[in-house]
Amino acid sequence: MQHDAMHGGIERLDTGASRRNFFKIGAGIAASAASAAMLPSMAHAQFAAEPAYPRGLKPALLRQALAALNRLGSAIPFHDRIAVADFNAPSSQPRLHLIDLPSGATTALLVAHGSGSDPEHSGWLQRFSNDPGSYASSEGAFLASEYYVGKHGQSQRLIGLDPTNDNALTRAIVIHSAWYANPDMLQTHGQLGRSEGCFAVGDDDLAQVFQRLGPGRMLYSAKV
Repeated sequence: MQHDAMHGGIERLDTGASRRNFFKIGAGIAASAASAAMLPSMAHAQFAAEPAYPRGLKPALLRQALAALNRLGSAIPFHDRIAVADFNAPSSQPRLHLIDLPSGATTALLVAHGSGSDPEHSGWLQRFSNDPGSYASSEGAFLASEYYVGKHGQSQRLIGLDPTNDNALTRAIVIHSAWYANPDMLQTHGQLGRSEGCFAVGDDDLAQVFQRLGPGRMLYSAKV
């Protein structure tokens, strides 16, 4: 069975570009829409009463994501919505959770992990890596940055904000759609294909991810 896909077609960044330049992008987003952003403490308070958690998403993971949101403060311009990639679940389950913090409304979508995180292609993420050339998924908090069009079509850059993912820009770890992340892969293979570390979603789900996440919000990736 061959249903891997090398996402290496993703448009690579100029090696001279620095993370600082991309933080300026985030700062610009904040300046233009600061009035729409919630305070981190308010975002955290929305879940203080332990609401019904999304299926497959452990309460401990959501609390971890919210703690990261509070910790990062103004580095994340918008605190109204977040995305949480629950890599404790297999690729056959919806595990990219798009969460509206004020209401608690959540949508869960399929998302692929990196081939370097699952070398035996078991459908389960075995390890994270931040190393260039590892083809693995990375853990930690990402700032969703600008959209661009690359070899995978519409894509969104991600800025790694933790030591465990701060090579995301140079590794070209982004959000994009891919045929190997479509639901029909489950019918034929029982699991999704693998990326080179990108958060690859189904073709029909990309627009929703872009709309619900958008530039200036946090994507949190972990396995708890």
